[in-house]
Amino acid sequence: MEKIIDNLISKDDLFKTLENRFNKNIYRHPNIKWDEIASLLENDSEKISSLSYLETSGGEPDVTEINNQIAFIDFCKESPKKRRSLCYDKSARVNRKKFPPVSSACEICKQWQVDLLTEDDYLSLQEIQAIDLKTSSWLLTPDKIRQLGGAIFGDRRYDTTFIYHNGADSYYASRGFRAKLILK
Repeated sequence: MEKIIDNLISKDDLFKTLENRFNKNIYRHPNIKWDEIASLLENDSEKISSLSYLETSGGEPDVTEINNQIAFIDFCKESPKKRRSLCYDKSARVNRKKFPPVSSACEICKQWQVDLLTEDDYLSLQEIQAIDLKTSSWLLTPDKIRQLGGAIFGDRRYDTTFIYHNGADSYYASRGFRAKLILK
């Protein structure tokens, strides 16, 4: 699968957008300085490309410390619009009998060199900010569950975060995925 790079934003525009979001949401990263983040990214074209994808696909990435890592995480209120209607992984997509989606959450993460959120990441993110109030997001699924044909996803309803299961080949207009880009 070839990387689609249409509509990625320039490095300068990306940095302005990210810095503005960083400064508007200090509660997400109270012990981190923007200069530190900018210096980690400045000469890393792969991370810049990955972040540009997260931004242009609607993820609204911002920095946070999650599970002892500093990372950009998708903070958009609902699962990113341009990352929905995808099954979990390539195997699920290829083996789907009718109407396979154009791609999968795992394939896109690999393509853009970002990581699907784990269950722990998702729960930590929900503690920082309530997300997925009307949508849901695929989560990195334990091998045991995936080998049995399933995959997990999360959402927030009734002021509670839920982790559910579904067939890995399922896809819905309201289910997408959130990603993280680990900086250090």
